[in-house]
Amino acid sequence: MKFGGTSVGKPERMNQVSQLITADDESKIVVLSALSGTTNSLVDISNAMAAGNKSDAKQLIEKLENHYKDFIKQLLKTETGLDAAGKVLQEHFEFLYIILRISFSEALNKDILAQGELLSTKLFSIYLTENNIDHALLPALEFMTIDAYDEPQVGAIKVKLAQLLKQSDKKIFITQGYICRNAKGEVDNLKRGGSDYSASLIAAAINASVCEIWTDIDGMHNNDPRIVNKTFAIEQLSFEEAAELAYFGAKILHPASIWPAQYYNVPVKLLNTMEPSAKGTLIAEKAGSVGVKAVAAKDGITAIRVKSSRMLLAYGFLRKVFEVFEKYRTSIDMITTSEVAVSVTIDNDVNLPDIIKELEPFGTVEIDTNHTIVSIVGNEIAETKDVMKKLFDAIEPIPVRMVSYGGSKHNVSLLIARNYKEQTLQLLNTGLFGL
Repeated sequence: MKFGGTSVGKPERMNQVSQLITADDESKIVVLSALSGTTNSLVDISNAMAAGNKSDAKQLIEKLENHYKDFIKQLLKTETGLDAAGKVLQEHFEFLYIILRISFSEALNKDILAQGELLSTKLFSIYLTENNIDHALLPALEFMTIDAYDEPQVGAIKVKLAQLLKQSDKKIFITQGYICRNAKGEVDNLKRGGSDYSASLIAAAINASVCEIWTDIDGMHNNDPRIVNKTFAIEQLSFEEAAELAYFGAKILHPASIWPAQYYNVPVKLLNTMEPSAKGTLIAEKAGSVGVKAVAAKDGITAIRVKSSRMLLAYGFLRKVFEVFEKYRTSIDMITTSEVAVSVTIDNDVNLPDIIKELEPFGTVEIDTNHTIVSIVGNEIAETKDVMKKLFDAIEPIPVRMVSYGGSKHNVSLLIARNYKEQTLQLLNTGLFGL
């Protein structure tokens, strides 16, 4: 059971989580994110340190410490609990104050970012003890590991986790999401949104009956509820459909968190902490139904077009183009080709100047920034009658830069300028779902 930042962000929410994890007698591992807002504060502290602005960093640390002092006063009722929580705060904030005297490094940055999950799990553990809920704290840094390429080592996680679980007869285990150790043994993380990934990796490692992701929304919706007026929760998705939606912008689920569950065939349920009785969304091997299920949008997309008359009949041309992206470890989202040009999209422009430089010998390179990929996802939609007609009828007024169709049975993707995103999502909601 994984609970996100909003699910543990207030003392009363922690109370709700304690009720959910004790609702039945099953053995469970509970994965917690940092309290909502904490990771952003830690990023700000780290950025201030990196810029050499220690007085700003100190102010940010003090502000965060005061927030936690207020939090424990509302969370805990006994002197013993408050005393234990005070010691936890002292330990972690002492560390943050000490770093003000240390020169900044990337390793230190990872240590700073880990504090959020360490705090939330330790405070929740104290809360459970105060309420006589039997449990054990399971330190993620003792089993969650990534290799030199930042890839989780599922085999090693499996072995270490089994050993740790054998050492206890408890039925409830509390552990941290997001944080891990890297190939050098240093504290590291699974990147933003990584608590979902942690939960999925743990579920795969212990062959769990289910991996529950608890958030503040009742499952994955057919469209973005923050933008579109009427949306609904999808009852069931296949792993493939969920992976497409997560990758192309559905914020409820971290994109990487599907594959461990899919590989080890562990069903995933997306549930709402605020409305535990809501059905939510089940993600499993079977799709449940055919046709369009949802629309997702991914911002921050850069389109790159390489135009060359030499492409015609030139075998090996695409391989050379793709090798440039491979060299700079930059993944490609969409690809379209013609006889004289190839267009690709990327969502990470860190190495864009170097990529352009290496593509220029192949032909004219054109760049379009600030675009959005809108993905229409469903079971076998590429083979479902009238889907394409409905889709393009719905978005008739929108200028479309690229279309990706046929690469997957479950996805049709469109590239549009970012300023058309809201209009496009609303039009698709009407055209495809009649809402």
